[in-house]
Amino acid sequence: MSTWGAIFPGQGSQHPGMGQFLYENFKTARLRFEEASDVLKINFKKLCFSGSEEDLQLTKNTQPVILLVSTVTFAVVHELTGFRPIASAGHSVGEYSALVTANSLSWREALKAVRIRGEAMQDAVPVGKGAMCAVLGLTDEQVRAVCLWAEKESGFKPIEPANFNSPGQVVISGSAQAIEWLITNFKKEVFNPPPRRVKFIPLKVSAPFHCSLMKPAEEKMRELLTAIPFSDATNPIVQNFTAEPTYEKTKLCENIIRQISAPVLWTQCVEKLRDLGATRLVEFGSGRVLSGLISKIDSENLQTINLTSLEELKEFEATYET
Repeated sequence: MSTWGAIFPGQGSQHPGMGQFLYENFKTARLRFEEASDVLKINFKKLCFSGSEEDLQLTKNTQPVILLVSTVTFAVVHELTGFRPIASAGHSVGEYSALVTANSLSWREALKAVRIRGEAMQDAVPVGKGAMCAVLGLTDEQVRAVCLWAEKESGFKPIEPANFNSPGQVVISGSAQAIEWLITNFKKEVFNPPPRRVKFIPLKVSAPFHCSLMKPAEEKMRELLTAIPFSDATNPIVQNFTAEPTYEKTKLCENIIRQISAPVLWTQCVEKLRDLGATRLVEFGSGRVLSGLISKIDSENLQTINLTSLEELKEFEATYET
């Protein structure tokens, strides 16, 4: 029985040159890039290969390029090897890639949806009013507690956990005032016993994702996604909102709507993939962000494989077996 799982990255994995080796070496990739450019009226070849980091960081661009490169990578690998995972998961917008590759959502519909999702999430909160911050050194429960403490003590809200990325690394999201207050006023003595070391790292993001401030975007996506046909998935997808494996089309749709304003339970998703029998996780797409997180979640039981160059792809093709 296969022990392969598939994982798909979200925002933060984009970089100039992403997907270029696929375009240059595989007809399938070239056709997908051209089709995506036609669907969204964007020159994806230019944006991905020679676009500036600033252009790629615009949420309305980031989300489609992440989906495009991830699904193209999967399509090329499937064409070469017949790869099918026993289960899959995607981080935030990466969950759309999981839906496409499990034949639950059409590629064209997903591409249009993530473009609108990016615009809706950007427009949900005025620029400068929201922020996100990585918190290092606290447990998940301590992060939840410190968010409630900051809301109570500062009078600013919301401030909420947004990404449970790995043990000791949780991203918080919400009011820029609340997050700034927390960074300035936090003392380890809030906890008894106090943690050994706590670090706050403000993130360069354009909006406060995965918190209650995203409710307007969630409602916009509900209207859009409930009008799009979903199918039952061909493999279970461990979704961010529940960290549970799901096949059924109605639940898949509802959970991907709800994840916009809810935290990404990534640590729990990876643990569930492991519990389902996956021991080797292939990161389909640009960068190595998820592989780095997985090494912190369970390096003993989970091996990660990256496909960010022709050499890595050829090595995978040579060693893959079902």
